[in-house]
Amino acid sequence: MAAQLQITVREMPHSDAVEAAIRRKAAGLDRVHSRITAIRATVEAPHHHHHQGNHYNVRLDITVPGGEIVINLDHAEDIYVALRDAFQAARRQLIEHAQRGRGADKTHRSPHPAGAVIETPGDE
Repeated sequence: MAAQLQITVREMPHSDAVEAAIRRKAAGLDRVHSRITAIRATVEAPHHHHHQGNHYNVRLDITVPGGEIVINLDHAEDIYVALRDAFQAARRQLIEHAQRGRGADKTHRSPHPAGAVIETPGDE
């Protein structure tokens, strides 16, 4: 992965497994948009509800030429589900960003080829 990756873990113990999952998922984003210059991933467990389990916040700041994509996902009860959902949202936004960069707006193509003469009843 050519992009610079910064991982921050707050209010929870550091986990090599979580860090490895973030690195793996960040590398997968590089296949979607090859011009990512930086990814900052922040994972935190801001609330400690013992009767409901832990809730997590995952924030991804992804820098690409022409802008920055920010994903902020709150309150998934499993850290790996929160990571999966955040990186899936990032993937969708990176695809949209790449399409906008190519000028591929969501316009519907005409069912008729360019230059086709379309006759309507009464045109004679």
